[in-house]
This record gives sequence, C-alpha cells and structure tokens, in this order.
Amino acid sequence: MTIPDIHVSKDLSLVNPNDQSISRDLAAQFAERMGQLHMDDQIPPHQSKDWALLKDPVIHTERLDAIRQKKGYIIDMDGVIYHGNNLLPGAKEFVEFLNKNNKKYLFLTNNSAPTPRELQSKLERLGIDVTADHFFTSGQATAYFLKSQMPEGGTVYVIGEPGLAYALYDMGFFMNDHNPDYVVLGESASYNFEKLTKAVQLVQSGAKLIATNLDVETLDSAGRKIPATGAFSAVVELVTKTKAFFCGKPSALIMRYAQRVLGLSRLETCIIGDRMDTDIVAGISSEIDPVLVLSGVTEMPDLAQFAYRPFIILGGVYEIPNEDEKNLVTDSELEEASRRASFL
Repeated sequence: MTIPDIHVSKDLSLVNPNDQSISRDLAAQFAERMGQLHMDDQIPPHQSKDWALLKDPVIHTERLDAIRQKKGYIIDMDGVIYHGNNLLPGAKEFVEFLNKNNKKYLFLTNNSAPTPRELQSKLERLGIDVTADHFFTSGQATAYFLKSQMPEGGTVYVIGEPGLAYALYDMGFFMNDHNPDYVVLGESASYNFEKLTKAVQLVQSGAKLIATNLDVETLDSAGRKIPATGAFSAVVELVTKTKAFFCGKPSALIMRYAQRVLGLSRLETCIIGDRMDTDIVAGISSEIDPVLVLSGVTEMPDLAQFAYRPFIILGGVYEIPNEDEKNLVTDSELEEASRRASFL
C-alpha cells in the first residue's frame, strides 16, 4: 500500500521568506493536501496513530495549543529554520512569536564547528536578528561535560574547528598533542591519516575518547553526502577497541544542558526538529515534548521505521505563531519557573 508523499521541503526552499502571505498560503496548501487523504482507506492501520498527530483536527489542535503555551523552546536549525542559505517559510514569524510572547529559546545544533557568534551572523544575514546567547552547540555541550569531569580543567587533543576549540578554552581546557587527558573529535574538513593516527595513538596511551556527536554523515553545499564526526570516531573506536563518549543529540545530556541554560523544567519545554533519529529521540529520552516538522529530511512514511512517535507533527514552524494572548509568558511566571527548575 502506497502512502501519498506530502513532504514539503522541496517547495519551501523556493519561497521568498519576506512574503507576508507565506504562512497563510502554506497552511492552506498543507491542509488541502491533508484533506485529499482518507485515513480509513489509504493509511495502514498500524500507521494511523502517526497520521493522527498530523491531520486529526482534535488531536492536532489540542497538542499545537499545548506547544504554543510552552515557556521554553529548543530548536534545531537546518531543516527547521533554514535549508543551507535559504530561510524556511514562517521561520521569521516564528521567532517574532517567541519574542512577542516572552518565551525562552535556544537554537541547538549538533555542528560543533561554528561559534554562537557565527551562527548569530548567519541568521542575521537571513533576516532573523537574535543575540548570540540564543545558540548552543554540541561543542559547548562537550565543554560542559568535560568541565563536570575535571572542574580544575585539563588538556585535550582536538580535531575540530574554532567553535569547539573556543568552547573548550572557555571551560579551562588547553591543547596538548603529547599526553592529553582527552582526545576530542568534532566537525572538521581537516581530518587526514596523520591526525587520525595521532588520535589512535593518544587513546592507546590512555587519553579518553570523546566525540561531539555520532552523526556519521552530513551534506555539503551541493547536497551531497560527506562523512561526519561519527564516521571518523568509528575509525578510532575500531582501532583502539574503545567507545567514544558523545555529548550531542540524541544524547539526553545536551538536552539537560540546554534546559539549564533556559532555566526551565522539562515539562515547560519542547524540542522542535526535523530528524526522528536525533531531534525526536533526544526529546523522548529526556522527556521533553518533541515536535517533528516536515520541512527537513523526515517524511511521513519514514515514521513507520521507528518505535517512538513525536508529540505532534507539523508541516513547518509556520504553523505555530498565532495571536492568542494565552500564549504570553509574564516575567513573574518565568521567575517562578526558574525557581522550580533550580530544584530539579
């Protein structure tokens, strides 16, 4: 039985993000495409619950309202806010909704290469103006973890880019390629045989192996697959017969750190992402309501591969903004939420 394909990202990347009618038009198009589907005769029974999260008017509306009333948002970037250098429809309006309603939010990325300031500059070029403290990377999560293990600081051998190196420096860790406490692997275009051999030898000599994340692939600017941190980590793991500890998604650790930055409990927070195997499972494992958007890599038929479901499925973040005053979070409510979270 074939399920109709309603994946929308190919259309979204072609839309002018400055068009004020985007959200309304896309929502209407999306609803029309949903209306063409008949749950009973086109969707296999075992997938009906997945599709109910997308098109059942009662479930969808109820859960979307719950998401709109959250105090904190952890937001993936690529596939949610933009594709490459193209802002996705509704992204700007979504950020305006967060600011207008006094929400707390973090843009969370598994990419350890950029600094928060570089990510801020990218969004600024795309038309979204936010401060650098709204960004959190797997490099920062890795630095937080190492600080928790060695509060006095230590030494690291790093294969990575400035974003990772700066995060480690900020937590009191310094570069050492002779006898470091840790070997840390992150995103980089500079991997080669010499560096991987050095990493192997240092781990064999007693350094602990850390990876910012275990993503085995990513895409280049032309949309072609290229190896990512997890692929290079696997090389070192196989040779040294050790397992890398990783801090990025889908680890609940990075979610815990993000919660700490937001100062909110898990019940007052949601995560919005486009990948079932990282964003959604990170929310599941940390008990933070996960929101799947279909503006990235995941399509509805893909959900049959997974034993878990998101809290709700949206066409994109353009579905979230509305003018209901009940979504507004007051300063006193944030202060009270922060006090509650400090005890967790």
